[in-house]
Amino acid sequence: MFDAAEALALVERFDVQGDELGLKSKELIVSLLRHSVSPFSREQFNPGHITCTALIFSPDRQQVLLMWHHRFQQWLLPGGHVERFDAALADTARREAREETNVCLDDDAGGILVGMDVHGIPPKKKEPYHLHHDLVFAMRASSDEIAVTEEAPRVAWCNLAALASYDVPANIMRAAYRAGSR
Repeated sequence: MFDAAEALALVERFDVQGDELGLKSKELIVSLLRHSVSPFSREQFNPGHITCTALIFSPDRQQVLLMWHHRFQQWLLPGGHVERFDAALADTARREAREETNVCLDDDAGGILVGMDVHGIPPKKKEPYHLHHDLVFAMRASSDEIAVTEEAPRVAWCNLAALASYDVPANIMRAAYRAGSR
């Protein structure tokens, strides 16, 4: 499983200057990583757990990949829970993006931390209401090819200027603009 100290160092290095909501999320994630027994376990509901999201740019870096989330009924970025076999947190985001959208990523896609957000997840089946402490990693696709899946019944490439028309959450817009300015 992941080393909380490595994740903590990554989060602490992240610059949220001028982003009050990002600062709130950073403080909550730092607290989770410092004080939680199992911050990467999807079975830890209180105070929640780490999840990872992929902010994927098209090969020409002009568009961002969005998916229609089947459960939340809104446009979001692909992402999800950390698995024991993921080598790094950015690998979690990469794996989830492939599973949810069939996107092909550059081998050197890396995964640079460009955002973080702590948000509530409604109860479902045996899971109570809990928090996702989400880390957003930017990477680039190697082709424009994407496909719908059971988890993402709609997928789309969206120009940065059109993100607001997809009614994406503010944290996605902040991460996309932060990544686009690099």
